[in-house]
Amino acid sequence: MPINLSKNIAERGCLILIVGPSGVGKDSLIDGARDVLAGDAAIQFAIRDINRPQEAGGEVHRPVTEEAFEALEAAGGYALSWRAHGLCYGIPKAYEAALEQGVCVVANVSRAVIPLARDLCQPLVIVKVSAPADLLRQRLIARGREGEAEIEGRIRRAGEFEVSGSDVVELSNDSALEIGIDRLVNILRRAAGRT
Repeated sequence: MPINLSKNIAERGCLILIVGPSGVGKDSLIDGARDVLAGDAAIQFAIRDINRPQEAGGEVHRPVTEEAFEALEAAGGYALSWRAHGLCYGIPKAYEAALEQGVCVVANVSRAVIPLARDLCQPLVIVKVSAPADLLRQRLIARGREGEAEIEGRIRRAGEFEVSGSDVVELSNDSALEIGIDRLVNILRRAAGRT
């Protein structure tokens, strides 16, 4: 069910969560949207804490040890935190200050944290990124991180990936990267009351 993103969020900024199965292109879309919106002070992109070295590649993140992560988490240092694929992920609580000042904050998260986010963070928009199975398979093969059985497992899990609700906006990443970025930028601008 589509939600109305045309409202002007004047008081508190909107938390915008990007979710989708592995290989669907979330990081590429977020990186592209960050570049396009670099001069827009109303939209900020969260940098996650991850217990992975910076030189390991992938997204720009703040590397922390598992011990440091757990200490920060226990002290209430994360607005949202979760574990996936043997790693710890956290959205630092400092981003709540930006939300309080009316800035929209964009974060790449696991769908597992959506129920907690719905309870703690309003207004909230969830952007569910999807792609057809054949295209997802091509992207995973090109990425070269997994074998055939692992890729097929990811394809199967992607087919089971379900997020729904009145706060969910669907983004099909089924075309050229520039088109997907444009779609995400439009969603973010509407959530921030920019259109």
